Amino acid sequence: MPIIKILPHAEYCPDGAEVSAPAGTSICEALLENGIKIEHACDMSCACTTCHVVVREGFASLNDLEETEEDLLDRAWGLQPQSRLSCQAFLAQKDLVVEIPKYSLNHAKENH
Repeated sequence: MPIIKILPHAEYCPDGAEVSAPAGTSICEALLENGIKIEHACDMSCACTTCHVVVREGFASLNDLEETEEDLLDRAWGLQPQSRLSCQAFLAQKDLVVEIPKYSLNHAKENH
C-alpha cells in the first residue's frame, strides 16, 4: 500500500502526518479516512478547488489530469506545476509527498 506523507499544515496537521491507502484511492479520500479533514466543499465531485494539493514527490505516478480538473486548477490558490485536486488524483503503487496549501478559495468552511 502506498504511503502519503503530508507536510505540516497549521490547521489540518500541524506536525505533518503519514497515512497509507490502497492503490485506486483518491488522495482526498485517503486523508479524510485517516483523520485529516481537508476541505472538499463539492463532496469530491470535481466542482471546486477546496481540496487542492501540491504533490511534491510521486506526481508522475498519479492518473492523468482530465480537462475538467485542469480548468478548475486554474482558479486554485497557490497553483504550481505539481498541483492536483486531491479528489481527482488517484494513488498508484508509489509513495507520495503532499503539501496542502495555506489557503483555499472557499468563502465558508464546510462541516463534513
